[in-house]
Amino acid sequence: MEQLVSCGKSPGGAKCLEEFKYYFNKEGELRHMDTNEPFVFNYYKNEPERNHKRYQVLGHMITQYVYELLEKECELQKVHIPLDAQSNEPQSCFFMSKEALTNPLSLIILLQDYGVVRAGQWGQKTIIHHGLDQGTQIPFIKIAKKEYGGIIVLNPNDNFLEMKVEEPEMTLIKKESSLSTENDQDTAMCNKQLIPKRCCSTAEEHTIYVWDHFISKSLAKKVAFITHGYGGLTFVDLLMRRKEVMSKVFAVAFIDSKHNTQHQVGDNAEVQDWIRKHCKSWVLSSKALDRPTGSVLRLDCPRVSAGTENHELAPFCSLQPIFRFLSRSSEPKTNAVNSRTRMVTRSSVRNKNPIE
Repeated sequence: MEQLVSCGKSPGGAKCLEEFKYYFNKEGELRHMDTNEPFVFNYYKNEPERNHKRYQVLGHMITQYVYELLEKECELQKVHIPLDAQSNEPQSCFFMSKEALTNPLSLIILLQDYGVVRAGQWGQKTIIHHGLDQGTQIPFIKIAKKEYGGIIVLNPNDNFLEMKVEEPEMTLIKKESSLSTENDQDTAMCNKQLIPKRCCSTAEEHTIYVWDHFISKSLAKKVAFITHGYGGLTFVDLLMRRKEVMSKVFAVAFIDSKHNTQHQVGDNAEVQDWIRKHCKSWVLSSKALDRPTGSVLRLDCPRVSAGTENHELAPFCSLQPIFRFLSRSSEPKTNAVNSRTRMVTRSSVRNKNPIE
């Protein structure tokens, strides 16, 4: 079988984009090299399947291109997991700053939605149609590195290794499919085999593994999560499975989150109280950015407008108020049973120790 997609083992993203006749201009917008026009989905007339395949190929190239940006522009390190993988075993990966585990300053964790998006992406469609700033996590990474010292970029959707079935096997599949009444879409999927990646076969597995082996062992006294879509549900799953999360994590920003406190937390009063005190949710709304929208459930956290009704644009639109929330959340709470010290940032250290 031939390998199709693997974390960090595909050709360079920039080179592949050039061969595909696309590039990102200085504004971070995807443009065709010959026409300078944006990406057009219906490139082939009356051939939707061919256009969809072309879109998928572009998506894989963008994934590799963003991986390159994380390493070169953001200076993050790629970490392959599981750590005890055998030589030929499929591995997933995530990215972190060089001092993420040893820096005593705060640590920010980015956890995205489900789907085709990989590490460094909030929305692939947004990258294609709006640009890198709007669709990638790079603006968040740059602020986190500058102000908080440490950053970990999770990769919860890198769950399987796709393998292409060899021709002899495909011949047999085609013969069998010709005798069946399955539709064309099911037949088209027969030429791939998905091999689960150990400890990372689901978003929840991936997040728990990185927590157990990296985040929980970091020296940072203050950890914050910024989550989008299904990433919110994944965080609450982690919260319920690892009780120490409540003592190490000081704030969580949910962006158009899919979490359900009532369903996931149930009648656990301690966790309910922690979510109300330490989390805030930016929801899709026609209201102005950061305006309160009210909570659906009393046991859930405060909800404010993301300043957009577009799910994939929500992270970009709410970036500034999210980091203001993290800063305010780090201040001591006089009414809290366990008072918390102010979150240590690079700027606060500079202000505390002025040059004489």
